[in-house]
Amino acid sequence: MVAELLDVEPEAALAHAETAVRRAGRVPAAREALGLVAYRLGDWARALGEFRTVRRLSGSNHLIPLMVDCERALGRHDKALELAQSPEVEGLAIDDKVELAIVVSGIRRDLGQLDAAVAGLSDIVKRINPNRPSAARIYYAYADAQLAAGHVEVARDWFSRAVDADHELTTDAAERLDELDGVDLTDLLEDEAEDVVEDELDEDELDEDDSDEDDSDEDELDEDDSDEDELDEDDSDEDEPSSRDDD
Repeated sequence: MVAELLDVEPEAALAHAETAVRRAGRVPAAREALGLVAYRLGDWARALGEFRTVRRLSGSNHLIPLMVDCERALGRHDKALELAQSPEVEGLAIDDKVELAIVVSGIRRDLGQLDAAVAGLSDIVKRINPNRPSAARIYYAYADAQLAAGHVEVARDWFSRAVDADHELTTDAAERLDELDGVDLTDLLEDEAEDVVEDELDEDELDEDDSDEDDSDEDELDEDDSDEDELDEDDSDEDEPSSRDDD
C-alpha cells in the first residue's frame, strides 16, 4: 500500500508505513518504507533515522545516497561528504553510485564549488552504459553542473544525450535543451483549457441573462394578471344593483 500510494497520496502512505512499523518494527523493509515516505514528505530527520535503522538491521548500505541527501537537506554538508567518502561506498551497485555522485555534486554546488561539482561526475558519466535506467539522470546532472559552471556548449551536448537516454521521461531534459536553443514553447493544451473555461463563463453569463429576462417577463405577466383582476373587481361592482328602500 505504501508503494501504491506514495506518488498519489503520501499522507495515506505514511499511515500505512507507520502501521507496518508498529507491527513489525524490526523488519528492515517496514522501516525502509517509513523512511522513504518521510523522505518524500521532506521530513529529513525522521527519514535519516529510519535509514540508519535499516542499515543497522540489514547490514545493507544501499541507502547511503539517500542518507547523504538527508544530511545535505539538514544543512550538515561536512557530515554528508564524510558519509559519501566512507569505505562502504565502494560496495554500492552502479545505480546507487550514480545517485550518490549526483547528490555529492549538488553539495559541491551548494558550497559554491562549481568546478568540483563537474569533476565529481566526470568519471562516472563517461563510464555508465547509456541503456541503464540511471543514465538519463547522470547525464542530466552532468549537463546541469556544466551549465552552472558556464560551459554552455558542453551542457547542451549532455542535455541532448539525456534526452536520448530518457525513455521514461523522468527528466525535463528536452525542455532544458529547447531553452538553450532559444525555442519558445507554447502549451497548446493549456491554451485550449483556458478557451474552454472562457466559453463556459460566457455560457453562464448568457444563462444568467436569459434567466433575468424570463423573470422580468414573468413579473410583467403577473402585473398584467393583477390589473385584470382589478378590472374584474370593478366590473363586478358595477353589475351589482343598488339597494333602495321601497315606500
